[in-house]
Amino acid sequence: MIDPKQLNSLALAYMGDAVYEQQVRHHLLSLGTVRPNQLHRLSTQYVSAKAQAKIVRAWLETDMLTEEERAVVMRGRNAKSGSVPKNTDVQTYRYGTAFEALIGYHYLSHHEERLQQLMTAAIAVIEQQEEGIKQ
Repeated sequence: MIDPKQLNSLALAYMGDAVYEQQVRHHLLSLGTVRPNQLHRLSTQYVSAKAQAKIVRAWLETDMLTEEERAVVMRGRNAKSGSVPKNTDVQTYRYGTAFEALIGYHYLSHHEERLQQLMTAAIAVIEQQEEGIKQ
């Protein structure tokens, strides 16, 4: 059995990236979106480092996270990946990694209920942002 507390943050982020991507794809399909190019374009609004950083910052500002979750986020934010981000600045990339690490942590800890709460909240943050842009 994998102990998420013993994994480094980049390993947690690796898992969290896949889990969140799957959730976003399911969400978009449930909305009735089926054209591949549209699915890809829409999914990037949710899964980009910029979007993930926005989500985790919103959570930190609203005290949505427990102390344990904040610690996972800070570990993820401070992780040194050794790679250079392509389409974003280093700080945004690090907060995106922090988001993914938190998702990976809950997934590997089998915290299904909390994971689902965070997924729903993450999607809501992005959709509220999109609504604000449309208005």
